[in-house]
Amino acid sequence: MIQALKYIGAGSALIALAGVGLGIGVVFGSLIQSLSRNPLMAKQLVGYALLGFALVESIALFTLLVLFLILFG
Repeated sequence: MIQALKYIGAGSALIALAGVGLGIGVVFGSLIQSLSRNPLMAKQLVGYALLGFALVESIALFTLLVLFLILFG
């Protein structure tokens, strides 16, 4: 019974990964749109996009941390 509840909790924690995928798509979609509007700011915009990617990806890492704490904690 406890093991089944752990699996349900782990599956619920993985819902956040869908948001991470969406966030990464938004970040790089906005980068492409911004570069097409103003190509002279490419270096600065890529820096912002990589920062946004890192922040969104940190949510995925925290989600996996919670997942492992639920399963093995």
